[in-house]
Amino acid sequence: MTLIPWGIIAGKITPLQVDYLVIAGGGGATRLSGAGAGGYRTSAGTSGGGASAESTLTLDLSTDYTITIGAGGHGGDDSSGAAKGLESAFSSVTSEGGGKGVTSLVGGSGGSGAGAWPGESPGGSGTASQGFDGGSGGNNSPPYGGGGGGGAGAVGSNQQSGNLGGPGGVGVTSSITGTSTFRAGGGAGADKNQSTVAGGNGGGGSSPSNIAGAINTGGGGAASGDGSGGNGGSGIVILKYPAGYTATFSGGVTSSTATAGGFNVSTITATSTTSETVSFA
Repeated sequence: MTLIPWGIIAGKITPLQVDYLVIAGGGGATRLSGAGAGGYRTSAGTSGGGASAESTLTLDLSTDYTITIGAGGHGGDDSSGAAKGLESAFSSVTSEGGGKGVTSLVGGSGGSGAGAWPGESPGGSGTASQGFDGGSGGNNSPPYGGGGGGGAGAVGSNQQSGNLGGPGGVGVTSSITGTSTFRAGGGAGADKNQSTVAGGNGGGGSSPSNIAGAINTGGGGAASGDGSGGNGGSGIVILKYPAGYTATFSGGVTSSTATAGGFNVSTITATSTTSETVSFA
């Protein structure tokens, strides 16, 4: 949806309309099960799970709106397990954390679902209008490949031929900052041969090296093939609003703001607590 540049219409200041991209933290992976990407919601392009753009928010001035950046879930091994990613939020928009990798049965559910354990089906469920499901584990035979984690833009791949781990699902591109960027890719599944398996474009971790999801993408962690899986990538919130307005963030917010084409774009990469805020004037 296209925003109206700041100005005066019929003697009144135009309403404050804010476009947003809200991505949750990606899930943590286990030894064989790739983790799902964080949920992906936006009013400025395609949302996760193949959904259309959501509605632009019309906000009040001098009012505090909650803003939270979800951390990625920690990876784990067969004994300690992994963790789901944490939610990211802005105002009334909340994105679900990515599904965690598992040590048995189907993949964990979340914004995007995690890949299933070898021999198990289906992958974990993604959240409607936020992300896709994880891939199936296929056969429970050597080298025991797990499914890839789902991404915001595609389902995680099933166990590959030869019982190898499945690649992570691709993320989604957004140009809210003025530059087209992939985010929220799913983490790669893995197998005991420690084969090279790609994470989903958009920050999904790859196996067996570089297994963590990329920070501030919501990418899912990759399975390792041996030992603990990778951590999920932290989420991000990006806000686009007319340049005649200014945003003021509470002290626990890490952000930067750029101006282009009559709009400000504020990128929020971290919050110290879940009660941080932003207000506009």
